[in-house]
Amino acid sequence: MKRINEYKKLFGVENDIELKTLKKSYRNLVKEWHPDKFQNGDAMQEEAEIHSRKIIDGYHFLVSMAPETKVSNFDSYTETITNSGIADYTHKGLLLEISFLDGSTYEYFGVTKQVYIKMINSAKLNRFAKRTIFPHYTYRMSKRTT
Repeated sequence: MKRINEYKKLFGVENDIELKTLKKSYRNLVKEWHPDKFQNGDAMQEEAEIHSRKIIDGYHFLVSMAPETKVSNFDSYTETITNSGIADYTHKGLLLEISFLDGSTYEYFGVTKQVYIKMINSAKLNRFAKRTIFPHYTYRMSKRTT
C-alpha cells in the first residue's frame, strides 16, 4: 500500500487512476526530470536520472492497476484464478505475490501477516485464496512467463 500511495502522490492521483490523466502527468514529469535536460557535470543530472527511473517505474506500476487495465485483463485474470492452481507464493510486509501454474504472477496489496498465516495453514490453499484473497485485495499482474 505504501508503494501505491507513494506513486499516486508522485503523479498527483487522488483516488481512482484514470489512464488519460496519468499519461498527461507522466509526460509532464518526464519533461521536467529528463536527464538530457541537464548539462554533463551538473549536480542535478544524477538526481534527474534517479527521479526519471522512479517516474517510469511508477507509471508502469499505476497503469497495471488502473481500472481500464483491469477491465481489459479481467477475462484472463478470471481464467487464471478459476482454472489455474497456485504454484508458489511469497509474503513480504503487506505484499503477497502468488505465482500460478499458467505462468502468471499477481501481487496482492494489504495482505496482513495474520491472513497469510491462515492461508498457508489452510488445508485447501486454492479454496482459501478464492474466498479470502482474490475478491478482497487490490491486485495487479506483475509478470507472465509463457
